[in-house]
Amino acid sequence: MASVLVFIDVPGLPLPRASRELLTIARSLGKPAVASPRALDGEALQALGEYGVGTVYEPADALPDVLVAAKAAFLADAVRAEDPAAVLLGNSFEDREVAARVGVKLSSGVITDAVAVAPDLSVTKSVLAGSYTSTCRVQNGVPVITVKANSVEPVPADAPSVPESRRITVSDAGPAARVTGRTEKRVSGRPELSEARVIVAGGRGMDGDFGPVEDLADVLGGAVGASRAATDAGWIEHSAQVGQTGKTVSPQLYISAGISGAIQQKAGMQTAKVIVAVNKDADAPVFEIADFGIVGDVFSVLPQATEEIRKRRS
Repeated sequence: MASVLVFIDVPGLPLPRASRELLTIARSLGKPAVASPRALDGEALQALGEYGVGTVYEPADALPDVLVAAKAAFLADAVRAEDPAAVLLGNSFEDREVAARVGVKLSSGVITDAVAVAPDLSVTKSVLAGSYTSTCRVQNGVPVITVKANSVEPVPADAPSVPESRRITVSDAGPAARVTGRTEKRVSGRPELSEARVIVAGGRGMDGDFGPVEDLADVLGGAVGASRAATDAGWIEHSAQVGQTGKTVSPQLYISAGISGAIQQKAGMQTAKVIVAVNKDADAPVFEIADFGIVGDVFSVLPQATEEIRKRRS
């Protein structure tokens, strides 16, 4: 059985849902193997074994801090060592850049934004802001595929395995540019936006007050998103931006609050399974793609929804 190499870059346990999804997809295509750009401890290896991973590739020495260049070089060397049928990565900005660099190094085709991968390695993805669904397939080299979060339900293997750890000496660590300092991201306790199953996003209609959006997101166990207008106004950090120039998300539930729904915003969230829109403008474009629409004031609707959910859960 051919192997499928999954690139997983996590600082520790628990394994993020997106990583578990990739391993589930890999197991449906062949025998999962993992390339980790950092050394893993026994508990992490055991967690990978629960999803059927047979081999884990790690760098022989700690990779230099050169953004994604060293990670891409390591992954390319892992692909050469494993010779897999395909390579799977997440769909974050960093993962897509790693995929692009690996594609260049291996002269392989790269497909991004996948929502499904068939046994014959044909890939389903949404294009043109979700207006069309396309099926494509890499024609040259080992397919390198980035997969959107929430594409499948993660399922552990029927029979856990004991992964074999293999060390790789990275042949090319990348350019001379290095990271000289980092600032830790503020911890909110909410799930990562790109992986969240529930997202509540606010826009210009929030008028600078994201309290109702955050309260509803917290009671639903979801993440907080925003339109570009809201982030540009400084109401919320840019990492929360959903849209063509922000993050592309595909949650089970997306609640749009005070967002008109212009094409730039639609491009980032149109593949959500269920879209609920709240806007006082009955002609807002967001209602064209919403599964459920509420015409009303967000400062009235959101607190009522939050309170009702709390009551039902108490």
